[in-house]
Amino acid sequence: MKFSEMTYARPDAQDVKEQMAGLLERLKNAGNYEEAKAVFLEKEQFIKHVETQSTLAHIRHDIDTRDTFYDDEVKFWSAFGPELEEKMQAWNLAMLNSPFRSEFEAEYGKLMFLNTEMELKTFSPEIIQEMQKENDLMQEYNKLLASAQISFEGGVYTISQMTPFKTDKDDARRLAAWKAEGQWYKDHQAELDRLYDELVHLRDKMGRKLGYDGYTQLGYYRMMRNCYTKEEVEKFRAAVVKYLVPVANEIYKEQAKRLGKEYPMSFADNALAFRSGNARPAGTPDDILAHGRKFYDELSPETSEFFRMMLDGELLDVLSTEGKAGGGYCTSIPDYNVPFIFANFNGTQHDVEVVTHEAGHAFAAWMNRERVPMSSVWPSLEACEVHSMSMEFFAWNWAEGFFGEDTRKFYYAHLSDALTFIPYGTMVDHFQHEVFEKPDMTPAERHAVWKKLLGIYMPWMRLDGEIPFFADGEGWQRQHHIYDRPFYYIDYCLAQTVALQFWARIQKDQKAAWEKYMAYTKQGGSAVFTELLQNAGLDNPFEENCLKEVCAAARKWLEAYDLKGLA
Repeated sequence: MKFSEMTYARPDAQDVKEQMAGLLERLKNAGNYEEAKAVFLEKEQFIKHVETQSTLAHIRHDIDTRDTFYDDEVKFWSAFGPELEEKMQAWNLAMLNSPFRSEFEAEYGKLMFLNTEMELKTFSPEIIQEMQKENDLMQEYNKLLASAQISFEGGVYTISQMTPFKTDKDDARRLAAWKAEGQWYKDHQAELDRLYDELVHLRDKMGRKLGYDGYTQLGYYRMMRNCYTKEEVEKFRAAVVKYLVPVANEIYKEQAKRLGKEYPMSFADNALAFRSGNARPAGTPDDILAHGRKFYDELSPETSEFFRMMLDGELLDVLSTEGKAGGGYCTSIPDYNVPFIFANFNGTQHDVEVVTHEAGHAFAAWMNRERVPMSSVWPSLEACEVHSMSMEFFAWNWAEGFFGEDTRKFYYAHLSDALTFIPYGTMVDHFQHEVFEKPDMTPAERHAVWKKLLGIYMPWMRLDGEIPFFADGEGWQRQHHIYDRPFYYIDYCLAQTVALQFWARIQKDQKAAWEKYMAYTKQGGSAVFTELLQNAGLDNPFEENCLKEVCAAARKWLEAYDLKGLA
């Protein structure tokens, strides 16, 4: 079925809660495992339908945030979601206490119960009002960014549509674009500060109500950190500073030489990889999607079937249009057993990476679509990001069809970007830990923390105030995850470290690397992140030697890469 044909209908909130209550009683009264299993499977189908309606409402709202019908529907789900979670928590508790738990574990695995135990630590009826308020504030933030109208060179653009100007090869134009975007954020500074301040205090309050010393531990439980701790993340951050920041620093020093700029460079100059311009897609959005189909057709029979299904089902919405929410993501529509990709093409290298990155997520979901329980279709988020970031590297052998004469630029920039991203992503995580350790910081103090961390993780950025907002330590307010999904950013860094392992393997033997990728992907969410890696024969990024080795391999490749003619 095509996406446009999928029917949305708001469920009756009271009816949903009553049906969940009925299923709960039947589970508790089951006389044997077969009866309990039948109720469990019925509940799976029921929740799949409820989640489908929620997902359709959110996608269609994001496609056009000005649509008043879906705006109202998202408000309904923001209020109803926490109420439904209360019923789900009661179900989860009954499953944990079921006399048939051992039989469930034998058939469906123990991870379902491990995650359920963690979910129970994230909720109490006492915090329903705070959860509803949190949803409202996040929606307000996203609507604010989606409403941006930035005046530039006689035109008016959204934030996403400004991106090509911010990488333009003309120095004056590029700098002006960065200043114009930064000014929009400056003009809305008070609102951005207020929203985040309210979110921080609200989340801190939620954590304390649940018995934690603030939000951090609750945030880890919400992110399903089921196989590593805050201390291991701190260890990873230290390895990034030790091994990766020096490599990234060398990349930007070489970039400054190519551009004829003094090091360190401004945010605007760091955005330009080559004096002749960054790698750009060779064709139109339709051309990119068509070559994406060729890539997936030739990569494997499974990817061919998958991507053709996505195109035929209208399951990619990728054009940047007025009123559309920013960013990009992949999600699932459970009733139809299909993924959906939301993105904002903007004429940059990013457009191709949507077809590889987000489709990497979608392919993994497609491969595991029949898994029961539904929660095991997707693994935890850092494990999911391995699917997407690694798929970007598998597309290298098809890069010429995406980039044409800019292919050589793309290879160098893509690997460089993978390396230089990790310090940024790690900084986002470090920033959030500091914020929630001191929730009463003023907005100015939070900006000062970000500026301090820029000096540690991104010393190649010149902080002289040439571009207000970015150079003033306020650029974190562009990062949706900081507002929407606290602590969801180290996931990207851990996954990129694993993806770089795949990159190194692809250089030696793509067929063998793909077999290992499929061995990793086919596991779905059947195990925790570290076990998924171990089962596929991949190194654990928490081991210091892992980051050390991928950095050494990538540095060697970059130093040997022929940049002749790529000014």
